[in-house]
Amino acid sequence: MREMGPEDGIDKVRAGAEQDQPVLGHLTRSIVLVGMMGSGKTAVGTAVARFLGAPFLDSDHEIERAAQMTVAEIFARDGEPFFRARESEVLERLLSGPPGVISTGGGAFLSETNREMIARLGVSVWLKADLELLWNRVRHKNTRPLLRTADPKKTLTDLLAQRLPHYSKAQVVVEAEQGLSVPDMARKVIAHLRVVDGLIEEV
Repeated sequence: MREMGPEDGIDKVRAGAEQDQPVLGHLTRSIVLVGMMGSGKTAVGTAVARFLGAPFLDSDHEIERAAQMTVAEIFARDGEPFFRARESEVLERLLSGPPGVISTGGGAFLSETNREMIARLGVSVWLKADLELLWNRVRHKNTRPLLRTADPKKTLTDLLAQRLPHYSKAQVVVEAEQGLSVPDMARKVIAHLRVVDGLIEEV
């Protein structure tokens, strides 16, 4: 018997998505979306969660809710180290809850502590996007504190180069594609998740 590949899950996901109902059963562990700002973690994660009938949780939003401040405001007032500490606390809390789809900030997976925690309690999924795709998505937004520099594209380029070795340690890698709709990207992610043994239980 041949090994199952990501393409085996696509038709089944598409059939259920058209009814906007879960068709793949339920997650046995949380999946944690990692990757650069602009890779689509929030939008794609929301769609993946909907297709699987799972809760969607955004670690940045959880931090903002607890602090009653935006991420940019936390960076400005308390600095990045403070934010990263809160980020790790929130990730542990979310991973300790019921299985769901968790979107993380772009720097979360750089921490070895976070990577080990995610590997222990969930499955990491890297949404891999190239520089031009990322830049096209973030260049008109002013909500990215790390890009508030004199040359934001160079900053993004440098961040991507620094982070690639860490992102490459994710358990699942899914290539983002220019022009692919959010629902279709979610279907692509789910097809890859079906290859992970025991992650999705059929109903």
